[in-house]
Amino acid sequence: MDERALGKRLQLARKRAGLTQQELCQKAGLSYSTLAKIERGAIRTPSVFTVAHIAAATNTPLEELLDIKGAVLGAPAPGDSKKRSKTGVRFVYFDVNGVLVRFFHQAFTRITEDTGARADLAENLFWRNNDDLCSGKLSLEQLNEIFDKELNTSGFDWKGYYMDSVEAMPEIKEFVEWCAEHYSVGLLSNTAPGFLDEMRSRGLIPGVDYAAVVDSSKIGAIKPEPKIYEVARELAGVEPNEILLIDNERPNLTAADRAGWQVVSFDDFDPAQSIAVAKQILAF
Repeated sequence: MDERALGKRLQLARKRAGLTQQELCQKAGLSYSTLAKIERGAIRTPSVFTVAHIAAATNTPLEELLDIKGAVLGAPAPGDSKKRSKTGVRFVYFDVNGVLVRFFHQAFTRITEDTGARADLAENLFWRNNDDLCSGKLSLEQLNEIFDKELNTSGFDWKGYYMDSVEAMPEIKEFVEWCAEHYSVGLLSNTAPGFLDEMRSRGLIPGVDYAAVVDSSKIGAIKPEPKIYEVARELAGVEPNEILLIDNERPNLTAADRAGWQVVSFDDFDPAQSIAVAKQILAF
């Protein structure tokens, strides 16, 4: 057993599960020193029972952590069927707003109808505060209070307006499912706290197994800031040039390109064409 490689796989599984070392120790019933040594590769041949506890706590297949191949088990191990495209891609990140779902501009129309405010006021208020909301500097409750004050309303609910207005992007579900069948996939989104979980529970986001979910409100950084790409690359567990980002915002794509990623610009007015371009890059 390669202890260093095992340690890296365990560390990656922990980070993908969003757990600190202390949190994983509590869930898996391990001491902090033991886990720290395993992740460093300092323990020679860790007990398979210890690894099994970590697998259960991180919701990761044991075979994946142990890197057991199908020849040993008599069946394909998780990840064995994943591809590398001719362009070198192994991991695909999807943006959410503008790629997986249609953007929420009609929410502003509904706000205007409900409040009688000027058509541009609600949209200006939102965009003025959106970066702080998505980076976790501003809470959803604080944003609602801003709307209440500026629009002279009571009990404003931005999340409700958003969720009632957003809709799944045409043709995207089949494409994401195809990608998930052949590649590891993840979400990389500038989003308000709790919005990704809500959209997934409503079936607005394709229900595949996402290897990494990079939520800006949890990371404390938004695209195109370098930090969010650094976190996303670490969670992908591959080299920068093995990542493909599909996004509809040029600054986000430019930042990814500068980080060494491959990129596809998604046109939400012509999703079929964007999907066709992505499939060319993902051909294997």
